[in-house]
Amino acid sequence: MHTLSDTALIRLMAKDDERSFTEIYRRYAEQLADHAATRLPDLEDARDLLHDLFTELWKNRKNLNIEKNLQGYLYTALNYKIVDRVRKNITREKYAQMVQALRHSFEPAIEELIYAKETAQLVEKALGGLPQKTQEIFRLSRKENRSIAEIARIMGLSEQTIKNQLTIALNHLRTALSLPMLILMMADYLQ
Repeated sequence: MHTLSDTALIRLMAKDDERSFTEIYRRYAEQLADHAATRLPDLEDARDLLHDLFTELWKNRKNLNIEKNLQGYLYTALNYKIVDRVRKNITREKYAQMVQALRHSFEPAIEELIYAKETAQLVEKALGGLPQKTQEIFRLSRKENRSIAEIARIMGLSEQTIKNQLTIALNHLRTALSLPMLILMMADYLQ
């Protein structure tokens, strides 16, 4: 394999030849890793991007149209991934800074904390009126911030079933909490 040209390796890879893919990886992975590592502050990000690059190369092996310069193709694809990651990291850092600034500027009043605690207790009590599986789905969604796809995988259910159960839970909570919440708000108003 190591004597074959890049073009020959690409053709073999398109025919599901794993050895050709391994040879391409052997030829270029180290150089690409060094390239990514010099452009990203986190070595783990560089590894992730390299993994993504080669995963996509294998997934798209039948549709690749690289006639001459595999190395150039790999570097260009990696550079696009690096730019995307840098943009995401900048956005994430700005968001974290904004959240931190907001956290310091809005210290909750004692009344708000009490109200939040009472509301949480009412929600928990209302959840008790739901089937156990629906309660678990709601908690995974709202308390653990898991996506519908993650919950479906964890619970071994379809995504549509998870959506349906969340709708049931939310409708139940709206109904169960409407009167107690009104009473709480009125009690605050009357004081």
